[in-house]
Amino acid sequence: MGIIEVQNEIVDEFSLFEDWMQRYEYMIELGKSIDLIDPSKKIDSNLIKGCQSKLWLDAELVHDKLIFKADSEAIITKGIAAVLLRVFSNQKPKDILNADLNFVDKIGLKEHLSPTRANGLISMIKQIKYYALAYSKN
Repeated sequence: MGIIEVQNEIVDEFSLFEDWMQRYEYMIELGKSIDLIDPSKKIDSNLIKGCQSKLWLDAELVHDKLIFKADSEAIITKGIAAVLLRVFSNQKPKDILNADLNFVDKIGLKEHLSPTRANGLISMIKQIKYYALAYSKN
């Protein structure tokens, strides 16, 4: 499934909830199913700078697609990472680089996060794109 289709699925899922408390609960549940980063990869170079809580992100290229893994000490941060990884994991680097991230605005994610969490979201997206850029040159 392509990035646009995954984004549309997420927008549809988030539209089922009546308020943001329900959406946060859903993100927390998504965070519980995230592909966890190997503990040996929880190193400073994999820490996302600008996040309110510690978030580690790693990627590897498998059959021309990036596979992302992450972990966080905070359940909301882990949930946000789960949403992003659902969109970007198992996608080709060039598709990640060209992706329009309008789903973030459509579900209202940025506007319902604290300023530091919104900065963390932007930092996560930048790091995902950096990985895509690095692997697109291979």
